[in-house]
Amino acid sequence: MFDKLLQIFKIRDLRRSILFVLAMLVVFRIAAHIPVPGVNVANLKDFFASNQLFGLINIFSGSAMANFSVVAMGVGPYITSSIIFQLLIMIIPRLEQLSKEPGGYQKINQWTRVCTVPLAALQGYAMINLLNSQSSYKIFANLSFYDLIATIITVTAGTVFLMWLGELISERKIGNGISLLIFAGIIDRLPSALQKTLMVFEPEQIFNVVLFALIALVTIVVVVIINEGTRNVPVSYARHIRGHRMYGGSNTYLPLRVNMAGVIPIIFAISLIIFPPMLANFFLHAKSQILVQVAQFTLSVFQNRLIYGILYFVFVFGFTYFYTAVVFHPQQIAENLQKNGGFIPGIRPGKNTEDYLSYVTNRIIFAGALFLGLISILPLVIQEFTGGLNLVIGGTSILIVVSVVIETIKQIESQLTMRDYEGL
Repeated sequence: MFDKLLQIFKIRDLRRSILFVLAMLVVFRIAAHIPVPGVNVANLKDFFASNQLFGLINIFSGSAMANFSVVAMGVGPYITSSIIFQLLIMIIPRLEQLSKEPGGYQKINQWTRVCTVPLAALQGYAMINLLNSQSSYKIFANLSFYDLIATIITVTAGTVFLMWLGELISERKIGNGISLLIFAGIIDRLPSALQKTLMVFEPEQIFNVVLFALIALVTIVVVVIINEGTRNVPVSYARHIRGHRMYGGSNTYLPLRVNMAGVIPIIFAISLIIFPPMLANFFLHAKSQILVQVAQFTLSVFQNRLIYGILYFVFVFGFTYFYTAVVFHPQQIAENLQKNGGFIPGIRPGKNTEDYLSYVTNRIIFAGALFLGLISILPLVIQEFTGGLNLVIGGTSILIVVSVVIETIKQIESQLTMRDYEGL
């Protein structure tokens, strides 16, 4: 390990990239601790600590929401915009065709960024109204119309700023920028959460502490196993003669990951599950009694722990299949194998290979989707069986942290390998 670290810091470009990424994360954490004027931060933290749903929103914003900082909305609006365009690509043939053209994805990414701005303003307005409606906590002092507009502009600019930071980090090829921002927010929460746990620790709670430590350790091990788990599909290449030389005749395999989607399904699910309650808060004070009743019913549904847990599990499970369909294309793989003279033993090339890959993928993705769904509702299950006690860091947070660390390490190793080949 020390040899690897030494090798990393000997390579100037790689060293500069890592230091740049760390500097951007420091900038993000500084911005996350600059609260918007007029917010009672202490009351706001009490409100988030008492609500499971808004605790998720806080994780999603990189812990910036608990301070209602200038980057309070986090990267949530950008991810929501990404979900919208991913769905549109699957629905609209013209967009699907554009995504396959050279430079097509760059155009779609640009539209995604533009769409992020109104979404950030809308979600910012909804969140401000929601927090302002919590009269028992007195989060905002005197919120005038001018203050409301200024706050919306501030948090919208903060989201655009984080989107820019994330893309700068991704360009360095040291991990995914958006995931690293969320990762930094989770890690930033850990010392204070441990401090609070130790401050209120009593000898009678030793069993719960040991139990939570074991759960966290087992969760980390299982996350690593699932993330690294692959199904190796054997592939053979036929021999062919070109001129006076013979090529091919080799055997290899096609690795299909159990969890191809990574942490994206959970991020998508969080983005989707927080949207209805935020939207319902718009209509709590509507003139139409029907709209008020619908809004109250929506809020009561999402505040019910059982219904909330079931919906969260279903969203994560469904998004795992959805995102796998976006990133994995059996038809293209079957065509590439056929063009290069490759085939799966016992399976005819072309359509049969495509069907076989789809069949195998659906089977292994079921295990990955089930795992992600169970990890996402782990804190709710723990609370139910321990009388409402909270984990210091939940299953979703552990999954994001471990997955981001693994992805970042792999990208750094690929950079090292690339430079080894350049040396040869």
